[in-house]
Amino acid sequence: MVQHGIMGTKLPCTGSHEGSGTVVAVGSSVKNFKVGDRVMGGIIYHSCGTCGDCRGPETSTQYCTNAAYCGVKGADGYFAEYARIDSRWAAKLPDKVSFETAAPLACAGCTVYKGVVLAGLKKGEWIALVGSGGGLGHLGVQFAKALGLKVVGVDARDEGLELTRKGGADLVVDARKGDEAAVKEVKHVTNGEGVAATVNVSDAKTAAATSCAITRMHGTVVQVAQPDNVTIPFQELIFRDIRLRGSLICSAQEANDMLQLVSKHNISVNANAFKGLGDMEKLIELAESGKMKGKGIVIMDQSQIDAEGKGVM
Repeated sequence: MVQHGIMGTKLPCTGSHEGSGTVVAVGSSVKNFKVGDRVMGGIIYHSCGTCGDCRGPETSTQYCTNAAYCGVKGADGYFAEYARIDSRWAAKLPDKVSFETAAPLACAGCTVYKGVVLAGLKKGEWIALVGSGGGLGHLGVQFAKALGLKVVGVDARDEGLELTRKGGADLVVDARKGDEAAVKEVKHVTNGEGVAATVNVSDAKTAAATSCAITRMHGTVVQVAQPDNVTIPFQELIFRDIRLRGSLICSAQEANDMLQLVSKHNISVNANAFKGLGDMEKLIELAESGKMKGKGIVIMDQSQIDAEGKGVM
């Protein structure tokens, strides 16, 4: 979206809105972090503190529309040796969560975690993720399982289906078989009803429609993916009384909750690691090929990864 000018990014701007690393300096008003802390940095930078989302309640925060966004608009991002971050949107890493795990969680993790939480389900209920084998989806499957939900994973790539199974989905559905087959498979395991809620993280043209089709009457669809248009047949949306919600990113407290969940349940990020900015072309080529399993990361400082592996951080 930055490349296509959708975000109104003024260049030059250092890219990447997800990062993790070690604090080397803190501002005079920062009280909750110290030099040496291992942290996950967020996308939000200099939120205004006065708008409705900033005032809260905390857990209902979508994001501050008056803020700058690291690597996207008004603030530099994480493709650099050092990055300035907003302490109000950063989170300390639990001991068991590595830098390589944390970086993709800073946006992808926070985004899909919010979608799963926003569905508002109780333990034992069924949730579906459409696009379950992608960078966000494979995390969403694991989050949902860790929260005690039963999970349907829907994907249209062999790589995505493989990653969905690896994440522990209770039912894996190949979207290439069509909506009719998907609905049949989902109803077979949900007492003929469909799932209670679906989180759509696929920008395929038919993904939103599929999400509604596999969701039970009066159920909820949380739209996270950002295609040019969200297209749903009116029969699915209106005749079946589907609640459609948009969701972007979680709040600061929810980011901390997510990291605790990751630590407690050993949730893993399927990371494709590249060494330094010199490998950026290779990363982009993989991402655009449709063959990537999980998330791509760029390691800017190998010494931090090495030190972490030796337990000396």
